[in-house]
Amino acid sequence: MGVVSPVDRDRAPKQDRSRATRQRLLEAAVACLAEHGWAGSTVSVVAERAGVSRGAAQHHFPTREDLFTAAVEYVAEERSLALRALFPQGAAGDRRAVVSALVDLYTGPLFRAALHLWVAASNEEQLRSRVTELEARVGRETHRIAVELLGADESGPGVRETVQGLLDMARGLGLANLLTDDALRRDRVVAQWAALLEQNLGR
Repeated sequence: MGVVSPVDRDRAPKQDRSRATRQRLLEAAVACLAEHGWAGSTVSVVAERAGVSRGAAQHHFPTREDLFTAAVEYVAEERSLALRALFPQGAAGDRRAVVSALVDLYTGPLFRAALHLWVAASNEEQLRSRVTELEARVGRETHRIAVELLGADESGPGVRETVQGLLDMARGLGLANLLTDDALRRDRVVAQWAALLEQNLGR
């Protein structure tokens, strides 16, 4: 067994601290975007919330666009992991539970943050291409997870469109939730969509 040099010993803790700083920045960026929107979410505001210097923030993310697209991507990936964690052994045919979990994806702070980012991207050319690419990738992953959890066979006519319709509906409920928390109505819509999926997807 070789001898570990002091340089190597120091490097690991520094890498751990660097990863922790990056994660704090990403989480702070998402929280700021959800609470203050794009205009109120500067690198300085995010750095202060994360408890790091502006210079440290810019070391990890040279531009504001780098920071916020990475933040939304990070939490989107966490959201996918959280969705899978809800059904570690699969959904066991409980499509209502799957529909409810998918709807929940669009009613949390990430969706609010992502919405602010979309609005900003519609007016900023440099941001638009990056956000469009990110959303396309996240959308494909969410669709794939939905198909898997619902036990849907996309080779059947209309099945792909039915699953995509579910995700579009969930996004619409998320938009409505930005203004009012109408959980009772949302529960009724979830129940109806679960019934429609049983009819259209079969077993």
